[in-house]
This record gives sequence, C-alpha cells and structure tokens, in this order.
Amino acid sequence: MTLAHWLPFAIASAILVAIPGPTVLLVISYALGHGRRFALVTTAGVALGDLTSMTASMLGLGVILAASAALFTALKWVGAAYLIYLGIKLWRAPAQAPDTPDTAETRTSRIFAHAFAVTALNPKSIIFFVAFVPQFIDPHVAATSQIVAFEATFVLLGTLNAFCYAMLASAARRAIRSPRVQRVVNRTGGTLLIGAGIFAATWKKASA
Repeated sequence: MTLAHWLPFAIASAILVAIPGPTVLLVISYALGHGRRFALVTTAGVALGDLTSMTASMLGLGVILAASAALFTALKWVGAAYLIYLGIKLWRAPAQAPDTPDTAETRTSRIFAHAFAVTALNPKSIIFFVAFVPQFIDPHVAATSQIVAFEATFVLLGTLNAFCYAMLASAARRAIRSPRVQRVVNRTGGTLLIGAGIFAATWKKASA
C-alpha cells in the first residue's frame, strides 16, 4: 500500500473521529465527573470498542447487518437503550468535589465496560466501515494487509481523539468546584446521551 492510498484515509478518519458522538460524550462526562485518573481507562474502552466494531465489520458483520433489517434493528435498539440508560444514570449522578475519592460505583472496570459497550454496540459504525474502507483500498495490492493497516490507523486515531477529549475535560473539571455547576454538567451530559440514544433508536438505514 502506498502513501497515496493511506494518507487520504488517515485524513478522512481524523476528521470523522473528531466529530463528537455518543462515545465522545461519554468520555467527556466521565472525565468531568471523575478526573484524569479515569482518562486512560475510558480511552482503553473506546480503543477496544473501535477495534471490535471495525474487525466485526471487516469480517462480514457489516454486510449481514446491511442486508438483515431484523438484526440491524435488534442491535440498534440494544445500543439505543444502553445510551439512554447511561444518560439517565449520569443525570441522576450526585455532584462530586474534585478531591472526593471515587466509590466502588465508579470503579475502573465498570467505566471501561461502559466505554467499550457504547463504542462497540453501534450498528451504524459497523455498516459505515463496510462502505468507508473499500473507497481507499488499492485493487493491485493484497486486501488483507491494507485492511489491517487501515484498521490500526483508525483505532489509533480514535484512541488519541478520545484521550485528548478526556484530558481537556479533566482539566476543565478542576475549575468546576461548585456542586451546582457539576449538577448542570451532569444533567447536560445526561440529556445529550439520552438524545443520542433516542436518535439512534429512530435512525434508519439509507436503503430503508
């Protein structure tokens, strides 16, 4: 694979991952609520979710989802319900001072699982990869090696993007010491996640 094929993919991917979506909203919410120590955990969950979603897509799940309305709808509703659940949970979360120790409710394994699930349980992303990646594949070079390179590039860019959002949000958290402001932040983030869940539930494939 030449630079002429890889560079456009990398640029397009960088633009795509920078656009805030449900995953970024979750990353920001956790960073604002729990600080920098959870940035790496959340980022790792996003990375594994991207890797799982893209691998599943390249192995054929994207084609199956695009062809099966029932399977697509089922996965869509699971992902939407999970986003709404997290949004309600964040809305109801109590304000927490920056120096307050985290409880078992916010243990790293739970946050990692949430970040992974929100990223991986997105049928639109799986179908999107099927349509997006082939646009950059060189037909004169083995497809497998190109897919691996593209997947590694996308996952790396997605991971760096999530980490940057998390670090910026955790830095902003230090300035948010008022419980009232924290409640506003939690409820705003919760509302956005609920909205993302509702949008995901009502979204239809272009072919539908």
